[in-house]
Amino acid sequence: MRVPAAVQWVGGVDGHIELIDQTLLPGRLERLTCRDVDTVIEAIQSLRVRGAPAIGIAGAYGVVVAADEARRTPLAPAAARAHVLARSEALASARPTAVNLRWAVERVLRAVEGLPEDTPAVAVGETLLTEARAIHDEDRQRCAAIGRHGANVLPAGGVLTHCNTGALATGGDGTALAVITTAWEQGRRFDVFADETRPLLQGARLTAWELVQRGIPVTVVVDAAAAHLLKSGRVAAVIVGADRITACGDTANKIGTYGLAVLAAAHGVPVYVAAPSSTFDLSIESGADIPIEERAAREVTHPLGVQAAPDGAGAFNPAFDVTPARLIKAIITEHGVIEPVTRETVAAVLRRK
Repeated sequence: MRVPAAVQWVGGVDGHIELIDQTLLPGRLERLTCRDVDTVIEAIQSLRVRGAPAIGIAGAYGVVVAADEARRTPLAPAAARAHVLARSEALASARPTAVNLRWAVERVLRAVEGLPEDTPAVAVGETLLTEARAIHDEDRQRCAAIGRHGANVLPAGGVLTHCNTGALATGGDGTALAVITTAWEQGRRFDVFADETRPLLQGARLTAWELVQRGIPVTVVVDAAAAHLLKSGRVAAVIVGADRITACGDTANKIGTYGLAVLAAAHGVPVYVAAPSSTFDLSIESGADIPIEERAAREVTHPLGVQAAPDGAGAFNPAFDVTPARLIKAIITEHGVIEPVTRETVAAVLRRK
């Protein structure tokens, strides 16, 4: 069984975005309709839609929604452009760590830079929608290529993954999870372990749900049990996604990834990162320069709405951490595999077409 699309555009230039509300999974599969930019921003910030490629796609379609807002008001061409630019900046800033969001928003805007100022709003919207759909289609193709390249290098044996990197996080079948599912479709059989991924349990709620939908057996692992599992010898590889990768290969991903990489190194287990080229930010030299989003304390003190800490207790809740390149065996992209992970190999592989 295929997993439903996390993000989709419904209708023509005056259409809307539909998202799977991932905060309701695995209990309920419901779609959220986004007809205005504020709803898109709220969906991104509240993690109704999440995963670097998926929020990039949502942001790209969000620019189309902004243009439709201007058309419906209606605004004069100059005012309409100002509205779209302002709303686009709000979209691009909705979450700071994942580079795909701003990348996608800015790419869609570039598509209309050369249009005359008096271009009708409908024509502007059509151009924006064409570019947003191109970003979505390209991500499907990237996911498929990442799955193929990754399956070729994934060692035999059990696999441990962290957070969610499948169809719910992308425009296609996923990044790290696509490597797992592609290998499975090729007939390989192995144990799949999914970290629960606290505090919001994306591994337990989302990754396990996707694998169950596909008929792939999965075992959910309490985050704190990862070291014991790695020590047991049941894991041959750790594979994760990424939200931003620097020029040298340092990688930002869901909080807990860095700790998992340290544990894997201590037990001689290789760590693979799977991500599309759009996740690389070559303007950043190292992980020290990646902005790390910090989220509300309530996500820790009241996970999924259940009080887990006493009133008055604070919480430290970074959404991401950075794994240095030296702890990463290889980065799997749609252009091929970056190994070893160095500034030179990153640049060389990303130059491939």
